Formats: sequence, structure tokens, C-alpha cells
Amino acid sequence: MSKKSLLCRITLLSFIKILSYKNLWRSSIRCIASILHNFFALQYKAALFPKKQILSHVDHPLDKNIPFDTSWVTIYMDFSSFWIRTQGFLLEKFGKSAVPFVRDFIDTIAQIYCFAASVYRENFSTTARPRYYGKLKFIAIHIFDPHLMCVPSLHVMVAVCTFVKFCQAVAKLDDKNDYADEIIQTRERSLAITESILYVKQHSVNCIPAALYSLTRYNNTQFEPDIMNDFIKDLFKDPQGITLGEDIKLHIKNMYQQFLDEGASSNDWRYPLLRFLENTR
Repeated sequence: MSKKSLLCRITLLSFIKILSYKNLWRSSIRCIASILHNFFALQYKAALFPKKQILSHVDHPLDKNIPFDTSWVTIYMDFSSFWIRTQGFLLEKFGKSAVPFVRDFIDTIAQIYCFAASVYRENFSTTARPRYYGKLKFIAIHIFDPHLMCVPSLHVMVAVCTFVKFCQAVAKLDDKNDYADEIIQTRERSLAITESILYVKQHSVNCIPAALYSLTRYNNTQFEPDIMNDFIKDLFKDPQGITLGEDIKLHIKNMYQQFLDEGASSNDWRYPLLRFLENTR
């Protein structure tokens, strides 16, 4: 298949494909409700009543080694469409056999938003982002994202979840290894989306290990540390203006491990993230 067969699918058609299966409707409605409640409503409430919220600034000195590159905004804004396209692809290629995997994935996205929001409700987080309005997409970002939910990064959580669960679904559905190219495409796009959050200055390097840690604590069999560390290793293979790229990856890897170590001795999985946020107020 051509390289663009998955990444350049029309998102609307994939969304329609998902809704064409009635037994996916309930999960889809729950997912939309979770996103509206745990991202938009929660964040706008915090923006409207800032004095009632605890807010941490989570920037790191390494962020200064990453240029503000507006060309990455399209990839950054692709993260929702990305997972919708992958699920539409599975349904198109495997039909009803893919429905349990797609349902599980949509349920997981809904739960991930809730999982991350349990941190935001205790402590919101932000970074220094440029007041750039030179492109329509950046205007949309500033309008629809008050920028108060950085740790953990939902962009990273959703992108990595999409890649991991897509691979798991294809491994069960494709016994002929016909879709190896699509697995590569999905991995590359999840890496690109993760990198994009730094290029468009929507997150800090600290937000990535927090997201990977959150995924591992959400489900440590599907998002086990080896998978997360392999993902970190493949970041910034084409640094595009980034200096100290290896230092940034080492920081992400070490911080991810630090979160794991601290979280292992606590009954509350959020403890290392909340402790980090408390130290950055």
C-alpha cells in the first residue's frame, strides 16, 4: 500500500465508518462526553475562575533548545483525526472482526481523558507559549485551548495510545502481515505528534514523561515501560533545529523512570505528578 493510504484518509469518512456500526454508538457517545467534560468544560471553568485554581508552570531550561516552528501546527492539530482515521481503517479492512478492538480503543480514549483529568482537578499546569496569531490554526488553538492542562499531555497520551493499540489490533486481525507499512506510518505519526507539542510550544519536555508515566499507570501491560522507553529512543531522529536532542531524550527517559520509581511506593498513582507540580508552583 502507498505511504499515504492511512495517514491521508479523510477523517470524516472514517468517523462515518465508525458510526455505521450501531454497537459502537454507545462507546462513541461516552467518548465524546468524556472529552467535553474532562477537557473542555474543566479547562474553561478553570480559565473563568483562575483565583480558585492551583496552577504550576512546568517549563524546563531544555525547552529553550527547541525552536518555535509554526510549520508543525498541522501535525499538532492532527492528533484527534489521527486516532479516528486508524479506527476507520481497521473497520474498512477487517469489518465486523475489528469492532471489539475499535470499541475497546474508543473506551480507552474516554478513560484516558478521565484519568488525566484526575491530575488537572488537583493542580492545573501551563507553560510559556508565544502569543502568535499569524496563522488561522494558531488563532484556533488560542481560542479553544486556555492552556491549563500540560501535565500530563493528552496529546502524547492519545498519540501513543493510538500507535500501541493499533499495533495490538493488527497483530490479532492480520495473520498475513499485510499491514506492516501501516504500523510504521502509525508509529511515525505518533512520534511526530509528540515532537510537535514542543515545536509549537504547547508543552514542555517535562510533559512527555508525565504522559508516558500516566499511560503506564493506566495499564501497565499494554503500555509497559519497555514500550515507552523504545518510543523515547526514537524521538528526534530528525531534530530539525533542536540542539541538545540527546540531552532532551535522556531527560525524558530519566524523568519517566523517576515517576515510575516514586509511584511504585504510593497508593495514589498521581503522587509523583502532583509532587512535581507542587515543586514547580
